[in-house]
Amino acid sequence: SVRTRLSPSQFLRRQQVLQLYRKILRAVREVPAEADRRYLKDWAREEFRRNKDATEEDAIRMMITQGNMQLQELQRTLRLAKS
Repeated sequence: SVRTRLSPSQFLRRQQVLQLYRKILRAVREVPAEADRRYLKDWAREEFRRNKDATEEDAIRMMITQGNMQLQELQRTLRLAKS
């Protein structure tokens, strides 16, 4: 397939998205219950796949913000579970 050239801002946004995805998957690995881990991993994969063709800058920025909030919530929950 022909790769479209990304503008510098699109490139940076893409890096942010990939970084968020990796952080979420890393956090999911900390989840103790295997069933929960699988559910969260599938959920994350599906969320990112569903939005992979988004091009609207504001929408993408909003999704990144939401993703980061969900990541923080997951991390907070994991910290509480460990304490």
